[in-house]
Amino acid sequence: MTHVVLLGDSIFDNGAYVRRGEPDVVAQVRAKLPLGWRATLCAVDGAVTTGVAHQLSRTPSDASHLVLSVGGNDALRNSGILREQARSVAEVITKFADVRDEFARNYRAMLDAILERRLPTALCTIYDARFPDPQEQRLVVTALSIFNDVVTREAFTRRLHLIDLRLICDEPDDYANPIEPSAKGGDKIAGVITQVVAGNTIFPRSQVYAR
Repeated sequence: MTHVVLLGDSIFDNGAYVRRGEPDVVAQVRAKLPLGWRATLCAVDGAVTTGVAHQLSRTPSDASHLVLSVGGNDALRNSGILREQARSVAEVITKFADVRDEFARNYRAMLDAILERRLPTALCTIYDARFPDPQEQRLVVTALSIFNDVVTREAFTRRLHLIDLRLICDEPDDYANPIEPSAKGGDKIAGVITQVVAGNTIFPRSQVYAR
């Protein structure tokens, strides 16, 4: 039996943000999976990369596929850097490089633990979010590219499938607020997760999913 487990943050654990009566991502995944397949939510709203190890300890023993979406809260914790003053462009880039290096260390350690399970695993990029102020949105997208570079490099280095949420959640109403997916966005995400899992019992090489 195929049993998909969702790890990470509120991209999957978005029940608190969708409108009353609307389904969250894991419910949408369950509805789209073939008959008899299962999906379990281990992701936790607010989680960062270092918190996924605890989620992994709660992963059902019969899990067959893992899907991970994490990193947005790591970026959020470092968002204050966007408002700091600096004396030079080099100083700014150095600060971003330090943030990237820390995130990369944490993300790699997390993936090492996940891949010890020897299960087909897919990673998600951090989507662009949707802030109402154009200048803030521009800064956020630029800053997130640093984190997404880590995610994509690790996916390709480790021959894992990559779900590019930046291209999936590409409309304003895909978001319940600036940083959480709506039921519509969740439906898109669930559709691609189902495509990845149903089309690949074993993941032999990296492949990017954007729709």
